[in-house]
Amino acid sequence: MAWWGKLIGGTFGFMLGGPLGAMLGAALGHQVDSALGGRAGVRYHLGDQERVQTAFFTATFSIMGHVAKADGQVSEAEIALAKRTMAHMGLSPDQCRTAVNLFNSGKQPNFPLDDVLEQFHRECHHRHTLIQMFLELQLQVAFADQRLDPSESRVLLHIFERLGFSRQEFEYLVGMVRGTQQYYEYYEGAEATTQKPSLADAYSVLGVSEDASDEHIRKVYRRLMSQHHPDKLVAKGLPEEMMTLAKDKTQEINRAYDQISETRRQLH
Repeated sequence: MAWWGKLIGGTFGFMLGGPLGAMLGAALGHQVDSALGGRAGVRYHLGDQERVQTAFFTATFSIMGHVAKADGQVSEAEIALAKRTMAHMGLSPDQCRTAVNLFNSGKQPNFPLDDVLEQFHRECHHRHTLIQMFLELQLQVAFADQRLDPSESRVLLHIFERLGFSRQEFEYLVGMVRGTQQYYEYYEGAEATTQKPSLADAYSVLGVSEDASDEHIRKVYRRLMSQHHPDKLVAKGLPEEMMTLAKDKTQEINRAYDQISETRRQLH
């Protein structure tokens, strides 16, 4: 929690600036110079790692609120998923309050989405795997009610494109997140009625076709496990509190791969 400790320890005014800093300041009850982040040559007291972690936390929960509101109203399922995500991360009461305030700021009609995305992209230094984790979290909110509303899809595709991801990558991650959520709900969720993930779900998680070779599937599996490795993501700027979410991803990827492997062994 080094980044959070420094955040509340008096160095806040030397952190982000820009729209992310302004939103975080409001969420914490501070007044921040919104132009700070745009000044060339400004040196900040926080290290690069902590700066990226703070930007990730701020962008994640504020844009989560924006995505949830994209279809005109925030559903109970979306609120419950956001709260479950916070609880699963083990956030402190202060962190939870800040995350809720950021979520609520994202629901406002004047939320500066493009400005937030531009700064977030810059703060993350275009780290593809880190930004992909952020996008997966946004998709999870959209799928909280088990469907992707057209208005949510439009907003999410816009977010993907602003962060340098293609429509093809969007469609792949939609399938992956839908599949991993099916695994999570079946193995970890509270609903006993959740259906067991199908073989089609398993292939969606890995983003491969059913006629792909065993070798190709192994390569994709290893790449996904590397991309979602918690320690690697934290090294790139994922807040430590989100390691649990990354571990969940690797677990669901493992389960999907095991299901495919076992089915293929039986067929041979």
